[in-house]
Amino acid sequence: MRIYFARHGESQANLLHEISNRGLRYGLTRRGREQAVALAYRLQNLPIMCIYSSPVLRAIETSVILANRLDLDYEVVEALREYDCGIMEGRSDEEGWKMWQTLFDAWVVHQRWEQRIVGGESFYDIQNRFVPFIEGLVSQYGNTEAEVVCVSHGGVYWMMLPLVLKNVDNEFIAQYKFDYTCCIVAEWRPEGLYCVEWNGHVINQC
Repeated sequence: MRIYFARHGESQANLLHEISNRGLRYGLTRRGREQAVALAYRLQNLPIMCIYSSPVLRAIETSVILANRLDLDYEVVEALREYDCGIMEGRSDEEGWKMWQTLFDAWVVHQRWEQRIVGGESFYDIQNRFVPFIEGLVSQYGNTEAEVVCVSHGGVYWMMLPLVLKNVDNEFIAQYKFDYTCCIVAEWRPEGLYCVEWNGHVINQC
Protein backbone atom coordinates (compact mmCIF):
# COMPACT_ATOMS: atom_id res chain seq x y z
CA MET A 1 0.00 0.00 0.00
CA ARG A 2 0.89 3.65 -0.28
CA ILE A 3 -0.22 6.59 1.84
CA TYR A 4 0.02 10.12 0.46
CA PHE A 5 0.37 12.54 3.38
CA ALA A 6 -0.71 15.90 1.93
CA ARG A 7 -0.80 19.27 3.63
CA HIS A 8 -3.75 21.60 2.97
CA GLY A 9 -3.52 24.65 0.70
CA GLU A 10 -2.90 28.20 1.88
CA SER A 11 -5.71 29.48 4.13
CA GLN A 12 -6.99 32.80 5.42
CA ALA A 13 -5.58 31.89 8.85
CA ASN A 14 -2.12 31.55 7.29
CA LEU A 15 -2.37 35.05 5.79
CA LEU A 16 -3.63 36.47 9.09
CA HIS A 17 -0.85 34.57 10.91
CA GLU A 18 -3.48 33.37 13.37
CA ILE A 19 -3.33 30.22 15.46
CA SER A 20 -6.52 28.58 14.23
CA ASN A 21 -6.61 24.81 14.68
CA ARG A 22 -10.27 24.31 15.51
CA GLY A 23 -13.41 23.98 13.47
CA LEU A 24 -14.67 25.84 10.40
CA ARG A 25 -13.52 29.42 10.83
CA TYR A 26 -11.05 29.96 7.98
CA GLY A 27 -11.10 28.35 4.56
CA LEU A 28 -8.66 28.40 1.67
CA THR A 29 -7.53 31.52 -0.10
CA ARG A 30 -7.82 31.73 -3.86
CA ARG A 31 -4.16 30.72 -4.04
CA GLY A 32 -4.87 27.82 -1.71
CA ARG A 33 -7.63 26.56 -3.98
CA GLU A 34 -5.27 26.78 -6.95
CA GLN A 35 -2.67 24.80 -4.99
CA ALA A 36 -5.26 22.10 -4.24
CA VAL A 37 -6.19 21.88 -7.92
CA ALA A 38 -2.49 21.54 -8.81
CA LEU A 39 -2.15 18.74 -6.25
CA ALA A 40 -5.15 16.98 -7.80
CA TYR A 41 -3.43 17.07 -11.19
CA ARG A 42 -0.33 15.52 -9.62
CA LEU A 43 -2.42 12.70 -8.19
CA GLN A 44 -4.88 12.18 -11.04
CA ASN A 45 -3.20 9.21 -12.72
CA LEU A 46 -2.57 7.27 -9.51
CA PRO A 47 -4.80 4.39 -8.34
CA ILE A 48 -5.99 6.25 -5.24
CA MET A 49 -9.10 4.75 -3.68
CA CYS A 50 -10.09 7.23 -0.95
CA ILE A 51 -9.24 10.49 0.81
CA TYR A 52 -9.17 11.11 4.57
CA SER A 53 -9.38 14.69 5.83
CA SER A 54 -8.74 16.66 8.98
CA PRO A 55 -11.97 18.29 10.28
CA VAL A 56 -10.42 21.78 10.10
CA LEU A 57 -11.97 23.82 7.26
CA ARG A 58 -8.80 24.46 5.27
CA ALA A 59 -8.17 20.71 5.10
CA ILE A 60 -11.79 19.88 4.28
CA GLU A 61 -11.83 22.38 1.40
CA THR A 62 -8.57 20.92 0.08
CA SER A 63 -10.08 17.42 0.31
CA VAL A 64 -13.28 18.48 -1.46
CA ILE A 65 -11.25 19.84 -4.38
CA LEU A 66 -9.22 16.63 -4.55
CA ALA A 67 -12.33 14.46 -4.28
CA ASN A 68 -14.15 16.36 -7.03
CA ARG A 69 -11.19 16.33 -9.40
CA LEU A 70 -10.31 12.68 -8.75
CA ASP A 71 -13.92 11.48 -8.58
CA LEU A 72 -13.41 9.98 -5.14
CA ASP A 73 -15.15 10.01 -1.78
CA TYR A 74 -13.57 11.68 1.23
CA GLU A 75 -13.99 11.01 4.92
CA VAL A 76 -13.41 13.49 7.75
CA VAL A 77 -11.46 11.97 10.66
CA GLU A 78 -10.53 13.55 13.97
CA ALA A 79 -7.16 11.76 13.93
CA LEU A 80 -5.80 14.16 11.27
CA ARG A 81 -6.77 17.43 12.97
CA GLU A 82 -4.04 19.98 13.68
CA TYR A 83 -2.99 20.03 17.33
CA ASP A 84 -5.07 22.21 19.61
CA CYS A 85 -3.31 25.21 21.15
CA GLY A 86 -5.80 25.84 23.94
CA ILE A 87 -5.95 29.43 25.19
CA MET A 88 -3.71 30.54 22.31
CA GLU A 89 -6.35 29.57 19.71
CA GLY A 90 -7.44 32.66 17.78
CA ARG A 91 -4.32 34.61 18.73
CA SER A 92 -2.08 36.30 16.18
CA ASP A 93 0.05 38.45 18.49
CA GLU A 94 3.74 38.03 19.27
CA GLU A 95 3.09 36.62 22.75
CA GLY A 96 0.79 33.93 21.36
CA TRP A 97 3.36 32.81 18.82
CA LYS A 98 6.11 32.83 21.44
CA MET A 99 4.04 30.42 23.49
CA TRP A 100 3.46 28.30 20.36
CA GLN A 101 7.24 28.21 19.75
CA THR A 102 7.91 27.28 23.38
CA LEU A 103 5.58 24.31 23.02
CA PHE A 104 7.15 23.30 19.71
CA ASP A 105 10.63 23.42 21.26
CA ALA A 106 9.48 21.49 24.32
CA TRP A 107 8.42 18.62 22.08
CA VAL A 108 11.00 18.69 19.30
CA VAL A 109 14.11 19.86 21.14
CA HIS A 110 13.62 18.77 24.76
CA GLN A 111 11.34 15.71 24.33
CA ARG A 112 8.98 17.02 27.00
CA TRP A 113 6.04 15.14 25.53
CA GLU A 114 3.64 15.98 28.37
CA GLN A 115 3.94 19.74 27.81
CA ARG A 116 0.82 21.56 26.61
CA ILE A 117 -0.65 25.05 26.41
CA VAL A 118 -3.50 25.44 28.91
CA GLY A 119 -6.62 23.94 27.35
CA GLY A 120 -4.63 22.40 24.48
CA GLU A 121 -3.10 19.07 23.55
CA SER A 122 0.11 17.40 24.59
CA PHE A 123 2.31 15.41 22.22
CA TYR A 124 0.84 12.26 23.76
CA ASP A 125 -2.69 13.43 22.94
CA ILE A 126 -1.80 13.82 19.26
CA GLN A 127 0.01 10.48 19.24
CA ASN A 128 -2.99 8.73 20.77
CA ARG A 129 -5.27 9.75 17.90
CA PHE A 130 -2.90 9.87 14.91
CA VAL A 131 -0.80 6.73 15.30
CA PRO A 132 -3.71 4.28 15.84
CA PHE A 133 -5.43 5.70 12.75
CA ILE A 134 -2.36 5.08 10.58
CA GLU A 135 -1.91 1.64 12.14
CA GLY A 136 -5.54 0.95 11.24
CA LEU A 137 -4.91 1.86 7.60
CA VAL A 138 -1.87 -0.42 7.54
CA SER A 139 -3.83 -3.23 9.15
CA GLN A 140 -6.60 -2.86 6.57
CA TYR A 141 -4.54 -2.22 3.43
CA GLY A 142 -0.91 -3.07 4.22
CA ASN A 143 -0.62 -6.16 2.07
CA THR A 144 -2.68 -4.79 -0.82
CA GLU A 145 -2.10 -2.41 -3.73
CA ALA A 146 -4.35 0.22 -2.10
CA GLU A 147 -3.34 3.89 -2.24
CA VAL A 148 -4.96 6.49 0.03
CA VAL A 149 -4.56 10.22 0.65
CA CYS A 150 -4.49 11.87 4.08
CA VAL A 151 -5.02 15.66 4.14
CA SER A 152 -3.71 17.18 7.35
CA HIS A 153 -1.41 19.88 8.71
CA GLY A 154 2.25 20.76 9.03
CA GLY A 155 2.31 20.67 12.82
CA VAL A 156 0.76 17.22 13.10
CA TYR A 157 3.01 15.86 10.36
CA TRP A 158 6.15 17.31 11.94
CA MET A 159 5.36 15.63 15.25
CA MET A 160 3.86 12.36 14.04
CA LEU A 161 5.58 11.28 10.82
CA PRO A 162 8.79 10.33 12.68
CA LEU A 163 6.62 7.93 14.72
CA VAL A 164 5.06 6.16 11.74
CA LEU A 165 7.78 6.37 9.05
CA LYS A 166 10.91 4.29 9.60
CA ASN A 167 13.30 6.60 7.71
CA VAL A 168 12.07 10.05 8.83
CA ASP A 169 13.21 12.03 11.87
CA ASN A 170 13.09 15.68 12.97
CA GLU A 171 16.35 16.49 11.22
CA PHE A 172 14.97 15.10 7.98
CA ILE A 173 11.78 17.16 8.34
CA ALA A 174 13.72 20.34 9.12
CA GLN A 175 15.58 19.85 5.84
CA TYR A 176 12.55 19.21 3.61
CA LYS A 177 9.75 21.06 5.48
CA PHE A 178 6.03 21.26 4.62
CA ASP A 179 4.96 23.74 1.96
CA TYR A 180 1.27 24.17 1.16
CA THR A 181 -0.07 21.00 -0.52
CA CYS A 182 3.29 19.31 0.05
CA CYS A 183 2.80 15.58 -0.52
CA ILE A 184 4.82 12.88 1.24
CA VAL A 185 4.56 9.40 -0.23
CA ALA A 186 4.88 6.47 2.18
CA GLU A 187 5.14 2.86 1.10
CA TRP A 188 4.39 -0.19 3.22
CA ARG A 189 7.09 -2.85 3.46
CA PRO A 190 7.18 -5.93 5.70
CA GLU A 191 9.26 -4.00 8.25
CA GLY A 192 7.05 -0.89 8.26
CA LEU A 193 6.14 2.34 6.43
CA TYR A 194 8.93 4.14 4.58
CA CYS A 195 9.01 7.56 2.97
CA VAL A 196 9.84 7.07 -0.72
CA GLU A 197 9.13 10.59 -1.98
CA TRP A 198 8.92 14.01 -0.34
CA ASN A 199 7.05 16.51 -2.49
CA GLY A 200 8.70 15.35 -5.68
CA HIS A 201 12.09 14.48 -4.17
CA VAL A 202 12.81 10.75 -4.37
CA ILE A 203 14.09 9.45 -1.03
CA ASN A 204 16.76 6.78 -1.28
CA GLN A 205 17.07 6.09 2.44
CA CYS A 206 16.15 2.61 3.60
